Amino acid sequence: MSTSQQPDPKDRPARLTVGVVGAGRVGPALAASLQLAGHRPVAVSGVSDDSRRRAEHLLPGVPLVPPAEVLARAELVLLTVPDDTLPGLVEGLAETGAVRPGQLLVHTSGRYGAKVLEPALRVGALPLALHPAMTFTGTPVDVQRLAGCSFGVTAPDELRLAAEALVIEMGGEPEWVAEDMRPLYHAALALGANHLVTLVAQSMELLREAGVAAPDRMLGPLLGAALDNALRSGDAALTGPVARGDAGTVAAHVTELRRHAPQAVAGYLAMARATADRALAHGLLKPELAEDLLGVLADGGAGPDGTDGAPGAEGDAR
Repeated sequence: MSTSQQPDPKDRPARLTVGVVGAGRVGPALAASLQLAGHRPVAVSGVSDDSRRRAEHLLPGVPLVPPAEVLARAELVLLTVPDDTLPGLVEGLAETGAVRPGQLLVHTSGRYGAKVLEPALRVGALPLALHPAMTFTGTPVDVQRLAGCSFGVTAPDELRLAAEALVIEMGGEPEWVAEDMRPLYHAALALGANHLVTLVAQSMELLREAGVAAPDRMLGPLLGAALDNALRSGDAALTGPVARGDAGTVAAHVTELRRHAPQAVAGYLAMARATADRALAHGLLKPELAEDLLGVLADGGAGPDGTDGAPGAEGDAR
């Protein structure tokens, strides 16, 4: 569904009062996006000084109150708390009578679908799981980034149109995810986005160790092209010494990592093994070269002859 296609007026939620429970990086940004669509943020809760400052910055003038008071004031409540906190929060709010019949209760956890809101459903709330597939900074730039952002949407069938309409009003693209597929969906996003940050940060550290003055400037075009190629072509975009079967080069890499950054060796070997498996399965890595390469990876960096592998020039930096 394109963001340019507005939902039918009968399917659009009425202008709602909005509350946020958990003023982390996500909640205030979503509430600010809903405000741009005409909804009215009326209350937010936050515990830490950072969360309070974030709420004041993104939702100026909106009062900071306890969670139960947020629910008392709002028709649409965003539960934007850590995944492990969410079940207990929902149970507690339902048990204390804070949840009202007909109240839209929205959580933004990638891990959970709508079932985690079952305690609130039993007292008449309307449960929605709307997870933005985006990293957040806690600044106004997040509101801009929601334009075109995919949301993993899970809700009862009768609320599906309302859920999708809310996502579209925030500038997002609704993507339906089945209840039992939520953990796999979330694992996929974490694998791609969270681990990417770790890989990039490690790469920048190693480049600084190698004497590169501006590793971000060097990596920017390379990583941008690699990401674009991967999104367009999948495994066909694989390049570099593992995909080519350059066992000696890989062994030299591991030798240098052990010398300069031993904490990076395990990650390099794990990713190289995964890359080799995919390259072999897709016909990119020649079987006659795969044996020596997989032997190096199994030995933790020893060359085909049992040595550490002599460093040499690499023909393709990608």
